[in-house]
This record gives sequence, C-alpha cells and structure tokens, in this order.
Amino acid sequence: MTDDLPELRASDADRDRVAERLRDALAEGRLDMDEFEERLDTAYKARTYGELEPLTRDLPAVSGSSAPAAAAPGNGNGSALWAARIGGQGTSSGGVAIMSGFTRKGQWTAPRRFNCFAFWGGGTIDLREANFEAPEVVINCVAIMGGMDVIVPPGVEVVVRGIGVMGGFDDRESGVPGEPGAPRVIVTGFAFWGGVGIQRKLTRAQKLERKKNKRLDK
Repeated sequence: MTDDLPELRASDADRDRVAERLRDALAEGRLDMDEFEERLDTAYKARTYGELEPLTRDLPAVSGSSAPAAAAPGNGNGSALWAARIGGQGTSSGGVAIMSGFTRKGQWTAPRRFNCFAFWGGGTIDLREANFEAPEVVINCVAIMGGMDVIVPPGVEVVVRGIGVMGGFDDRESGVPGEPGAPRVIVTGFAFWGGVGIQRKLTRAQKLERKKNKRLDK
C-alpha cells in the first residue's frame, strides 16, 4: 500500500505505528541505540508514506503479518474520533481586526462559514482543538494591508480558493487528502497588500506528549 501511494500524507497514527515497530526492533536486538534514535527522529519528521516506508523495510512484519507498519488511512478509530468533532452550533461567526488583532482558538465550534476582516491588523483562526458545525466549513478571509493565519490539525483536508493582489494566499497545504471522516476546510477571500497563511500544527499538549515519549524511549 505504501509503495503504491508514496506521496500520500502520513497521519500521526502512521508515525506512531512506525515508532512502535522501531521500539520492538530495538528490544529484539535488530537495531542498536544509534540506529533506533536516528530512525525514530526521521519517523516523527516524516510527512509522507514514502518517507516512512524505508524505516521498517528491513524489519520483519509484526506477528507474522505482511502488512506494512505505516497502515493506510482509515484503519483504527480515526473516523469515529472525527465524527465526534462534527456537529453542533457554531460558537463564533467571524472576526474583525482594524489596526488590532483577533484570535479564535481553543475549544470552540467553527461555523459553516466564518467571515473575517483585517485592515492594518491580523487574525488567527486556530482549528486544532475546534469542533466543526458541518463536514465542510468555509473560512472567508479579507486582508487589506494585514495578515491572517489559519491553523488546522493533521488529517484535515484544506482547499485554498483565495485571490491575492500584491498579496497572497498560502496554498502549500491545498489538495492534501484528508483522513476518512475528517472535515474539509475551504479557505477563500481576498488579500491586498496582505496575506493569508495556512499551517498544520499539533497542539501544545500533543507536542509535549511526543517529546515525553521520545525521552522515555532513550
């Protein structure tokens, strides 16, 4: 599966499965500590299946299975977890920043359409811990001599449709396949002498947990 889809984005669960197989290989004596640490670091930095697959290619499958360590999307309970985050009434319909700033982050519910405007200011729309009113939400950004950042969690599909005039919309995350059951976020709008950025990030708690696990593995 990973050989057929080398450019498909890997999820946190995929990286964790590879990390677990590397821990087993260390315990079995198949890897020494230096090899283990090098591969583990590479695993947590990997963005695609193509980058994960070589890390376990020379290791035998677990429990006699021929399945690769980096499983395809849809395995596990990811769909159920996403389903629990979709539904309910939006808790904020928009944000305005005029020579100032606004932030929407933490535990909130993103509406079907979130309209935001920034003039000589900036805004942050952080969806990492958010719920979603519908399977598809639209973030409409108008940035005039200002900027906005849209932060999404791994697994969410992002589509960028904004227009920039002497400004721009970051479309590097556009077109990346989402996980089964994950919401779709459409970022649209207009930027003049300004910009709209889209980033994928873990929450602070997830980063701390990852660092903790890496320390325990050493």
